[in-house]
Amino acid sequence: MKLQVAMDVLTTDAALALAAQVAPHVDIIELGTPLIKAEGLRAVTAIKAAHPDKIVFADLKTMDAGELEADIAFAAGADLVTVLGTAGDSTIIGAVAAATKHGKGIVVDLIGVADKVTRAREVTALGAQFVEMHAGLDEQAEPGFSLGKLLNQGETAKVPFSLAGGVSLATIASVQRAGASVAVAGGAIYGADDPAAAAAALRAAII
Repeated sequence: MKLQVAMDVLTTDAALALAAQVAPHVDIIELGTPLIKAEGLRAVTAIKAAHPDKIVFADLKTMDAGELEADIAFAAGADLVTVLGTAGDSTIIGAVAAATKHGKGIVVDLIGVADKVTRAREVTALGAQFVEMHAGLDEQAEPGFSLGKLLNQGETAKVPFSLAGGVSLATIASVQRAGASVAVAGGAIYGADDPAAAAAALRAAII
């Protein structure tokens, strides 16, 4: 299982500083949607230039113009780009076409999708490299949120998936047991007093 850091910081300088701390311990460096909205795709270019050996993940959450948006992100240095699972099939197909052209990959983010299992299978058939079983920050704060439900959906879908939403040192073993290809840790890393130590501990917990 790969470890992905989700960098929900708001400046390129902050992203570069955080990436420098955690890069030795992670496989994938994700530029969060707020960062890309604040700084643009130049942030992607800067991270890829600083860490050419890492998979750089641009969390665009594209909903339309899939081929165009993916194309410009790949040109900027992204290796993986997200399209929302609630987008139409044509948007996902277009993004996959851009990925194929660049030799890169599309991840379909299932945030907000009611039937994640069915949609996961559908978008995998359309060419998604993997899907993201994702509970956003707002959902995690809602009463009754359960990481176990996300894990069960990932197991049931039987397609390659990442898990984002509540990954921590206390939960990462269960994420791996569920068969996730990627564990996505955000606040557990960037919110720690020592992000490098937090990332190293998560890495050590992966068998």
